[in-house]
Amino acid sequence: MNFSDIIKVVDDFVWGPVMLVLLVGTGIFLTIRLKFLPWRNLGYALKSTLSKEARTTKRGTGDVSPFSALTTALAATIGTGNIVGVATAMVSGGPGALVWMWISACFGLTSKFSECMLAIKYREVNKNGEMSGGPMYTMKKGFKHKKIGAFLGMLFAIFAIMASFGIGNMTQANSISDSLKSTFNIDEKIVGIILTILALVIIVGGIKTISKVSSVVVPLMAIFYVLAGLIVIIVNIQNVPAGVVMIFKMAFSPQSVAGGVAGTITASMMNAMRFGVARGVFSNEAGMGSAAITAAAATTDDPVRQGYINMTGTFWDTIVVCTITGLCIASSGVLGTVGADGELVQGAALTILAFKSAIGEFGGILVTIGIVLFAFSTILGWEYHGEKAFEYIFGTHKYNMVYRIFFCLIVFVGATTTLEVVWNFSDIANALMAIPNLICLLVMSNVIAKEVERFQPILKEERKKKKKK
Repeated sequence: MNFSDIIKVVDDFVWGPVMLVLLVGTGIFLTIRLKFLPWRNLGYALKSTLSKEARTTKRGTGDVSPFSALTTALAATIGTGNIVGVATAMVSGGPGALVWMWISACFGLTSKFSECMLAIKYREVNKNGEMSGGPMYTMKKGFKHKKIGAFLGMLFAIFAIMASFGIGNMTQANSISDSLKSTFNIDEKIVGIILTILALVIIVGGIKTISKVSSVVVPLMAIFYVLAGLIVIIVNIQNVPAGVVMIFKMAFSPQSVAGGVAGTITASMMNAMRFGVARGVFSNEAGMGSAAITAAAATTDDPVRQGYINMTGTFWDTIVVCTITGLCIASSGVLGTVGADGELVQGAALTILAFKSAIGEFGGILVTIGIVLFAFSTILGWEYHGEKAFEYIFGTHKYNMVYRIFFCLIVFVGATTTLEVVWNFSDIANALMAIPNLICLLVMSNVIAKEVERFQPILKEERKKKKKK
């Protein structure tokens, strides 16, 4: 058994049933514990996110506006998982995987809210005058047993740095160079050099520069991709009802079913659940704790208020963007297509086929541009996650610039080397990072519930004032 085989075995184990039950189970437990308030307040959260006030730094203290904190977290979240991950899940788990993505996202809303709210409650100001927060600070400061809290916090920070180089850097750079090579035949080394220079220019400026770029690029790229996807769905509108029926039928069918929009694909409910939940979590990162690091930089007067704003990240990522990809694939009839190599077409190639079916060669170009923008913004967002974990381990911000430059140079490595090991390693780092964070959410569930109940009268008062206006 060689090294890559061992990594694959570990990857399959850590993303097995136990991990998925822990992730979704924590979300279900917290949703019930909080009396479904994150769900009931989703409308308020979405309105807050889109308000003018969210773009200002008038209310409270922090480094960036509430909207910028959300878009920087979304920059790290909306990535190749939305284009590649959805297609892979629908091939491996059948079209029904999309329903399980939605279900896990609903409970993921509560997990995302909880981790982000706690990060703001327990954040610190470093000697540079910048906010530092995230699950590692929550564990260190919030746990009654300080030694266990400090140990889990350190574990989380180490895994977060590993994940930042894997899922947040090399795999994204690799997706960019791969897609540009196959669509435009651009050499990987040229792509690597350009990506490294662009990353250096933006990242060396720190959170304020990253958030400025993210608050423009993220909404633009999401709108661009959603509009392109809607065109594909409208062109194939006659297939949408059958596609939706098949999605729900295959999500809850105990027997393996096929036919219709699924083509040659057969998948049982267990498979749909496994791949839907795994790829959903991979895409929206709810329960991972990563978004909480960025949320801690937000200017806010109340941790719960920003928790609600950051929670909408899961809604935008999975309920909006992933659904568009899923419906494009389901309505275009490309699911179950067999390639020239005799294998089922999946990943980016399947999404490109779906777009091409409706808008020709231009569709492939659109998906490629989407992958490039999504993946590059993920590199920017994850740099900040990794940097703050790095700062936590060393207890000072003095070495942050070293991390920034090294992180940018690794972009070149990711763009120029294809390593299956890197993808599996990234998956493992993600899972390992989630474990201490989920333990933290369960241990701190009392604190989360008290904070939510404390804020509810404030929220009601704000609603009354808005109605009077």
